[in-house]
Amino acid sequence: MIGGMKMTRKEFSKEVKRLSAEYERLITRRNKRVRISNGVYSRYKFPVLTASHVPVLWRYDLNYKTNPFLMERIGVNAAFNPGAIELDGKILLVARVEGVDRKSFFAIAESWNGVDNFRFWDYPLLMPETSDPDVNVYDMRLVKHEDGWIYGLFCTERKDPSVPRTDTSTAIAQCGVARTHDLKTWERLDDIKTRSPQQRNVVLHPEFVNGKYALYTRPQDGFISAGSGGGIGWGLLKSMEHAVIDSECIIDDRVYHTIKEVKNGLGPAPLKTKKGWLQLAHGVRNTAAGLRYVLFMFLTDLSEPHKIIARPGGYFLAPEGDERIGDVSNVVFSNGWVMKKNGDVYIYYASSDTRIHVLTTQVVRLLDYVLNTPEDGFRSGTSVQQRMNLIDRNLKVLHKKTRS
Repeated sequence: MIGGMKMTRKEFSKEVKRLSAEYERLITRRNKRVRISNGVYSRYKFPVLTASHVPVLWRYDLNYKTNPFLMERIGVNAAFNPGAIELDGKILLVARVEGVDRKSFFAIAESWNGVDNFRFWDYPLLMPETSDPDVNVYDMRLVKHEDGWIYGLFCTERKDPSVPRTDTSTAIAQCGVARTHDLKTWERLDDIKTRSPQQRNVVLHPEFVNGKYALYTRPQDGFISAGSGGGIGWGLLKSMEHAVIDSECIIDDRVYHTIKEVKNGLGPAPLKTKKGWLQLAHGVRNTAAGLRYVLFMFLTDLSEPHKIIARPGGYFLAPEGDERIGDVSNVVFSNGWVMKKNGDVYIYYASSDTRIHVLTTQVVRLLDYVLNTPEDGFRSGTSVQQRMNLIDRNLKVLHKKTRS
């Protein structure tokens, strides 16, 4: 194409082939484990999904007559915050794909090894709507429940009807629910009802508790601000078809001058281990540069999943390097992980609301981390004492080796 002149059909076909070839090279690129590690998990060099991983067919009109300049007709801004599940030997991610129109939708990508070669299914997921259609849907948590269904719990966002018409930014977020057996056919259920004005980051516990469904919640007064709400909540209900939580108790609260002083919420559904339920969550604090999101972990009792039995201090994962840059910078967020039968764990997280990465680790490492990392002492003096105790123990080990 020269200047403003249209391409010839031959040039058009050549450009289409180039686009397709570049796309194939991207999605078949082998990922590389980064050798530098903290002993808990391994990072990988490349993101597993980005906006560029979204199929060419979803973005370009490939008809020469209707798109002679081969323009991207329906652009994609980001791919992030995926739910994750293992089915038929593959790892499937239900990614939040955001178009350039700011609307998010769900799309499923699959991989045999879980670290690269993720390929989207032919079509995005068309989530059934309720009688009050969602304006935006995002951040699905996937869980295989012992009742036989696979549930997807996600945020459903609508404009707040109580504000003036001129207020076009105030929203109400609630928890949408859908269920499936194969991730292809979905049944939409009623949105979850609680006494909280806003509910985001709601997670279904994988097993019945005292014969009831159990939910981890995150009650909030406002769409962004926690207000009098906040913290990771816990509630029981009789049915997922018409889910109503009459009462919630906070099992992990916000705390002053910590990684979760502004907000905290559960990530994916917990993993069951012999020593308890492994829980992955996000914590938010305020900085001069804005909100900072990190991930943290804790362990809850096997028979009483709302009872925390181990709570490591500080963050488990924070954004590093290029991860800190994106649409909403200085953020990591996770709502999907997979535990293999051999104990390997794949943790999928998004950085700065832009792209999706993977961490790999093992259950034994995660249990060692949550059980042996000191809790937050909530004071500088306590933090110093913890380090001094570690130094003393290490010096004894070194002296013992020297004498031997």
